[in-house]
Amino acid sequence: MRKTIATAILALVHLSLFAQSEVEMADTLRSEGKIYVVVAIMLVIFFGLIGYLVLMDRKISRLEKKISEKDVKR
Repeated sequence: MRKTIATAILALVHLSLFAQSEVEMADTLRSEGKIYVVVAIMLVIFFGLIGYLVLMDRKISRLEKKISEKDVKR
């Protein structure tokens, strides 16, 4: 049990140290002002996925309602 906890703690420490290193590509994009384009594209994709999920939920809800109405009529 102690080995598992120690391994998990060391992995988390290692990941946090790794995450603090500077990313050269991000610095370049930020200095050239292109980071805003990347963020905008990511937001468009994210909101597109959210919209798609909402539409699919509505369609599924309608189908479930139709199925339950057919079951009640039987």
